Parts: sequence; structure tokens; C-alpha cells
Amino acid sequence: MTYQLRSHARYCLLLALAMLASGFLVSETPLTAAERVTNAPAQNDWPWWRGPQHTGIATPGQKPPLEWGPNQNVAWRFAVPGRGHAQPTVVGDFIYLPTADEKREIHSVLCLQRETGKLVWKTDVHTGGLDRGGHQKTSQASATLACDGTRLLANFLHDGAVWTTALDLAGNVLWQQKISPFVTHQGFAASPLIYGDLVIVASDNKGGGAIAALERATGRVAWKRMRPKLASYASPILIQAAGKEQVVIQGCNLVTSLDPTTGNLLWETEAATTECVTTLVTDGERVFASGGYPKNHVQAVFADGSKKVAWENKSRVYVPSMLVQGNYLYAMLDAGIATCWDTRTGKVTWKQRIGGTFTAAPIMVNDLIYAFDEAGQATIFRADPKKYQQVSRARIPGEQFSSPVICGSRLYLRVGQTENGRRQEYLYAIATPEGQ
Repeated sequence: MTYQLRSHARYCLLLALAMLASGFLVSETPLTAAERVTNAPAQNDWPWWRGPQHTGIATPGQKPPLEWGPNQNVAWRFAVPGRGHAQPTVVGDFIYLPTADEKREIHSVLCLQRETGKLVWKTDVHTGGLDRGGHQKTSQASATLACDGTRLLANFLHDGAVWTTALDLAGNVLWQQKISPFVTHQGFAASPLIYGDLVIVASDNKGGGAIAALERATGRVAWKRMRPKLASYASPILIQAAGKEQVVIQGCNLVTSLDPTTGNLLWETEAATTECVTTLVTDGERVFASGGYPKNHVQAVFADGSKKVAWENKSRVYVPSMLVQGNYLYAMLDAGIATCWDTRTGKVTWKQRIGGTFTAAPIMVNDLIYAFDEAGQATIFRADPKKYQQVSRARIPGEQFSSPVICGSRLYLRVGQTENGRRQEYLYAIATPEGQ
């Protein structure tokens, strides 16, 4: 057989019902010294949401394709069982992907061979209790997995609550922890963040969510802060700004900065808007927030705790996260307009209508930005603050809500296509002969 179906996750859950009733299944195994080194991913990996440095910027020096199509520069494609919008997580020789079988109500994690796309294992993490609410564009596997080199961390909305699960790289469930109950509005999408011995997760929702740090080895709660009773969808992210490491998150009418070790509040200000999807980015002095409900909003806030707003405008960058390169902020407005702002002043240096509707976050490699609309149309343009310069356009037809990944000179795309009247999702590996 080319793969091994891992059903022991459900078996372990049944054995641990008493512990799960209180909200957690923990491991007693501490991290080794080697496992503590988590913030230095390998050069050719994409270990978590937004890539190696949490910025959406790929390791420089790669040569991903500029042209592709259904029959051009496709190294392989894999038929994904179920559906999801999470990015693939690429570490070492393997690719890890969360998915949800909505008909059978199963949340799963898949492991594929990086070189061939063949299935290595599949672990069912949750069975039953699948959420049926949310926006028509949402999925039940929208949070990207994080990998520390020995463990996978997964966030799923299951049975009315957000749960974080740790698996080893053979697909065995190590522990599960309930973060908070969840009242669905549009859906759930917050990805886990690895920091030191911890994994940091968020569960903003109308019922009152939380941001919490769990011991990565055991799943025990190291610290936890409750959040307002408002819907938002952003992921926490680690930044280095104003001379310190900060975990920042936007949403619920706030931009919030926490000490990643203790969870203590560094600073917080009324900013952004209520419902936010994008992940904050920084130029080292300011953080850049954006949202789309109840107002369209892009805002620069000083990250030094002064709570001062540097500049703001009314652009609608609701879903696709932004990119910072030097003193310039690049964004794809949801309505298909590429924009560049000066991070210091908020001045628009150029604006170009590309067309299409955008959900996926653009990514950057070298001086190129790859932006994908919801129909799979990619536009590649230069990260040049002086003028818009289109380099290429390419497309694999189908729905693309998932953000792309570039690593090892390959481009990975998660695309939903209609075949014989039904939707089938595929993961594509795109590479030129030189990049394979």
C-alpha cells in the first residue's frame, strides 16, 4: 500500500474520555534540548502560516516558475480528500495538510511525499461535531499547520469549540487541548504560532474567545487571556519591533501586543476594526492592520506602546494579508487592485487594477510578488515602490482560496476544481525542470 490510514487517533480519544471531559488530553513527555530550537527553519521549508519568518516572504535565491498551466510545469498533483483553505506546511521530505470531509464530518491531517506527492499517512483528528455555519466561502480546515521539526500543531473548530492538537511526524496524536467554546459567525481560521517551548493560539468569536499559550510538549496551558465577545478571524504572529519580541493580533476593534513568554499585555489600542482576517505585518517600527467589517480600514500603529496611529486610510484589504519590503507596504485589495504605500507616511506610491476577487494572501520571493485571485489567475509583479511592473500571468483553473507557498523553487497551490458535477480539491506542485 502507498499509505497507511491512521485510525488510532479516535482510539486514543475513546480511551481518554475522562480527560477530554475536562477539556484536555496531555502528554507527559518534555521537550528535548534539540526540540527547543524552533525559530530557525531550514532554508527550503515552509513550516507554518506565512512562511519561515512569518512575513509571507519566501527564502531568497529560489527560482520558482513564472509560467504554468494544467499541462505545463506541473511536477505532480494530489487529489485531496475533503476540503480546506489552509496553506500546505512543507518540512524536510514531507508536506502536511489539514482537510475536512464535510459529508462524513471528519477533520484529518495528511502527510505527502514532497518529491512525488504520494500519500504517506492520514490521521483522523476529530470525528463528528463538524460546524455547519459560517460564510459560504469558509472551510472547516482553514488554519495552517505549524511544524517544529518533531511535532505538528493543528487548530480545528470541533463540536462547538476550538481545539489544538499535537501530532508526531508519524501521524500519532500526542495531545489535544480545548481553547474555548466558539460561536460561529463567518467561520474559524486562526493558525497556531510556535514560540520557544510554546504554541500560541487564538479563538476570537462572538461568545468570547481567548488567546492562549500551550506547552508544546504536553498541551498544558502556560498562559491564557480572554478576548472580547466579538467575531474576528486573524492569527497571532511574532514580530520583532521597537526593540523587543512581541506577539501581536488584530481584531475585536483592537490591536494587541503580548509578551510571548508570559502573556502579559505589552500594549493595546483601539484600532483596526471589528472583524479582521489578515495577519499583522511590521517594518520594525510600526504594525500594519487591515479589516473589512463594519468598515474598510488600513492602519499603521506605532509598536512602541505609545498607541499612536501613524496613518490610516479606507482601503478594503479585508482577507489577503499584506507584505512589507523595506519602507513599503504592498497589498492586494479584495476587489483586485494592487497597491503600494510608503510605510512611514501612508502615501500611495502606485495603484494598479488587476481584476478578479482576492482571498489568498500574496507571497514574495526575491523581488517578485505572486498574487492569486479566487479563480486561480496568478499575476506576478515586481516589488518596486516606484511603479507597477507586471512580469507574468499564469493560471490553473479552479477555486483558489488557499494562499500559495514557495519553497525549494517549487510553487504549491491548493485548488478546487469541478469534475463530473462535483468539487474535487487538488494540491499542485509547480516547478520548472531547473527548479525540480
